[in-house]
Amino acid sequence: MGERVALRPHTADTLPALKRWYADPELVRLARHRSEPLSGDEVERLVRERFSTAQMLAFALYERVGLNEELIGSCTLANLDVENGAATFHLMIGEPSARGRGLGAEATRLVTRFAFEALGLHRISLTLFAFNEAALHCYTKAGFREEGRMRDAITRDGRRWDEIQMGILATDVPARAG
Repeated sequence: MGERVALRPHTADTLPALKRWYADPELVRLARHRSEPLSGDEVERLVRERFSTAQMLAFALYERVGLNEELIGSCTLANLDVENGAATFHLMIGEPSARGRGLGAEATRLVTRFAFEALGLHRISLTLFAFNEAALHCYTKAGFREEGRMRDAITRDGRRWDEIQMGILATDVPARAG
């Protein structure tokens, strides 16, 4: 749990929000190679097949508001490779009112710290599209560094964009005091 965000397991109660977010054309534009939204059945299959495997840890992301928590997004550590100490990070701030307020960066820091300290991972990677400046700012703020680009990897808004590869190592994160 962070100062402003909390990570919880996904439950049946988070499924309606996931369906809404994966159907949002703007979120699809920002985060998926496919340009069309997912159907409700596709989201259910995604949750059933991917959110509950040994290679993925999925978290519902909540904003802490006083004593309450409001569901705002989802994040995952995917492609867990314990032998090599690596995983891939994904973040989706589904609620528009929660975007641009630093909640994604805090959630990213929480997940990376958990991955390094509790899971013993050494490296976490992610990708994003070059037009997603908010995500680039979020991940940079959380300590990720650009490691490369796949040039002209995706077409959006009538033009080609790079896919940026970023990473963070356990040695990049300061040790927690006390």
